[in-house]
Amino acid sequence: MTYRIFGILAHDRRLPDAYGRGRPFRPIIFAGRLFEVLLALLVLVWPAAAAPLHLVALGDSLTAGYSLSADAAFPAQLSKALGDKGYAVEIDNAGVSGDTSSGALARLDWALGGGADGVILEIGANDMLRGQDPGMTEANIDAIMARLQARKIPVFLAGMRAAPNLGADFGGKFDAIYPKLAKKYDAPLYPFFLEGVSGHPGMQLPDGMHPTREGVAVIVKGMMPQMTTWLDGLRKK
Repeated sequence: MTYRIFGILAHDRRLPDAYGRGRPFRPIIFAGRLFEVLLALLVLVWPAAAAPLHLVALGDSLTAGYSLSADAAFPAQLSKALGDKGYAVEIDNAGVSGDTSSGALARLDWALGGGADGVILEIGANDMLRGQDPGMTEANIDAIMARLQARKIPVFLAGMRAAPNLGADFGGKFDAIYPKLAKKYDAPLYPFFLEGVSGHPGMQLPDGMHPTREGVAVIVKGMMPQMTTWLDGLRKK
């Protein structure tokens, strides 16, 4: 008997079994099972290769994009810049204007939802502007990072610096928070989120505090080398 497989003719043959008796070789069944195996392997491998990293940007108005359109906010601009470099990422904007470190800690579980591959943490500016005890700010950020570590969620920490008018003593204590916690949790640190923006009128809104669309682009560009290194590490885990 003759079969046609993918346009190729194949003849029925008898293959010897363990007892010397002949048994039919059915190429159609063999080809069908081979296809099923290959399809199963593709289903297992393809999602792992194609799935984007899910990141959460947890912060205050600097993350939320105060007075900016959604596509101009930090998470959106960062996502686009990373995509242009070939990184598949999805970044949830979990920034809340006016939020403090205690507020970010309180809403951490809600912000994470079902989880994340990593968290970009930018918080503390409002603590500083309100003159909150730096020890309390440190304790809150420490608690956030500890809870993320317990859930095995890596953190990229974006630091803040105290305004000069708050005095050297306050400034020294506040500025030390971020390097200290980055070292404690072995997290990458971008020392000053507003680097290249603070003090540059063209990069700030009229309030003198929040970045413009162009200012956010400066932040993203400055952060990019450390960010891509961090993402490369996440991909290997």
